[in-house]
Amino acid sequence: MAKGKIGVQMMMLKGKVEELGIFETLKRVKKLGYSCVEVSQIPMSPDNVAELRRASVYFDIEIASLSASIEPMVPGMPGEFLSTDFDKIVADCHTLNCKFLRIPMLPFTAMGNKEAVLAFVQNADDYAEKLALHGISLYYHNHHAEFQKFDGEYLLDIIKNNTKHLGFEMDVHWIQRGGENPVTFIQQYEGRVALIHLKDYRIGALNYDFSKGMDMQAFMTAFNNIIQFAEVGEGSLDIKGIMEAGAASGSKYFLVEQDDVYGKDPFDCLALSATNLRKLGFTDWF
Repeated sequence: MAKGKIGVQMMMLKGKVEELGIFETLKRVKKLGYSCVEVSQIPMSPDNVAELRRASVYFDIEIASLSASIEPMVPGMPGEFLSTDFDKIVADCHTLNCKFLRIPMLPFTAMGNKEAVLAFVQNADDYAEKLALHGISLYYHNHHAEFQKFDGEYLLDIIKNNTKHLGFEMDVHWIQRGGENPVTFIQQYEGRVALIHLKDYRIGALNYDFSKGMDMQAFMTAFNNIIQFAEVGEGSLDIKGIMEAGAASGSKYFLVEQDDVYGKDPFDCLALSATNLRKLGFTDWF
């Protein structure tokens, strides 16, 4: 069986970066056994890029991928974008010996609008072609919104079927939340997927305070929001099947992520995910 590499999506460690700094944060990531990271929601200032390089070299941690949107999610939103900071983003990738760049999500203003998505898709594919000239592959990360259908076709499939150069970073929790089986859905994207977000899918306890009386609207909001992001192996997803399907479909990196840790220390969550992945037989993927 083909083998991938298990790492960490640093979005869940942005608070630790602010508290401890990049070097100490990556030191702890390495201590947990992970040897690659995806950088997201960490400001790519010159100092942070230099620290990422220093820490990645010192701890032998691979920078699997960086994050960049094409344009602001909403007009006026601050940040670095391929449309305005292309050369700087390419330089950061080269500084960090990173071959993958990922688009975190659709522009907010395009969600649910097929024509706006098609315009985004063309733009993304053009940037993917330009980045390839610099040795960088551009990938798109899904959520559940891409499982809206237009004329019987998922929005995510529309993105795939209207691009030639763009790859896909499959997030297995959001595939499940979108109503599809992550294992079989990943298989449909064989050859277009090199990055996978590993996060489990769990139904949590109902959080409603009945002592304050019965507010049906508030109760239904709580009732409809009991889905949780779980540590890998602590939910209902077929993690072993996902890993095998991902590797067979061409995925190189499997990045552990948890959008919400529900008050727990994210390092403890990463430790539990690593333990469970080793129990499932993926020790040599670390």
